[in-house]
Amino acid sequence: MILGHLTWPEVDSMDRDVVVIIPTGSLEQHGPHLPLLTDTMLASAVAEEVERRSSGDCLLTPALWLGASGHHLPFAGTLSATFPGYVDALTRTIEGLANQGFHRFFVVNGHGGNSEPNGVALRALKEARPNLTLVHCGYFEFLKTEAELVLEGPSKEMHHACEAETSLMLHLHPGLVKLDRAVDDGLEPSPKIVGLVSSWDQVSGQGAMGYPSFARAATGKRLFEAAVGGVVAQVSALRTGIVYVGFPSGS
Repeated sequence: MILGHLTWPEVDSMDRDVVVIIPTGSLEQHGPHLPLLTDTMLASAVAEEVERRSSGDCLLTPALWLGASGHHLPFAGTLSATFPGYVDALTRTIEGLANQGFHRFFVVNGHGGNSEPNGVALRALKEARPNLTLVHCGYFEFLKTEAELVLEGPSKEMHHACEAETSLMLHLHPGLVKLDRAVDDGLEPSPKIVGLVSSWDQVSGQGAMGYPSFARAATGKRLFEAAVGGVVAQVSALRTGIVYVGFPSGS
């Protein structure tokens, strides 16, 4: 069920045990070859496919597209919410539906810069509303194993405007990918400092981090299926209900 397609009486009559899925993304630079809305498009595509496969077990909200993207602001076209503004937007989305009786929420994130703000928002909500079941996770967490198998470039992980992200866009939105402009890019600080906070123009010349020149639509299809399958399993588990159990004896 898609929230934006329903009337208010239809929402009013819904089962409140459904899982509310909230995609979060960004409008930020993705190198010279991918559109600014890439993160939002990918998170939305995963969430929409999950909704299609979930047999009425979830309610999909519109994506929150204005992400926490301050580290990309040196590149033209990037827009960013403030951290308090972003956290407030996500909080109010959840609170609005929680006030109507919905109590299971899954935030499907498509932008790494949202990960910490999503966690802050949900921790505060859990403290204020302990009856809510709250989950936040990037869709990219569910494709790591597949990425190690199918990525052809030197890096087997998902970065930014990289082989994995470019492959996903070639699969889902090929007309928006300018592959002839892709540049393998990325810098690392020397010496390496754990936890160092960098602006994106310090770590990338053209905005990418990784090897988009290796991207293929077939690779993107396999990564997409892995991401969707992982989120579907999570939604199914949330719909069934969570039980907290003890540690196995002897552990």
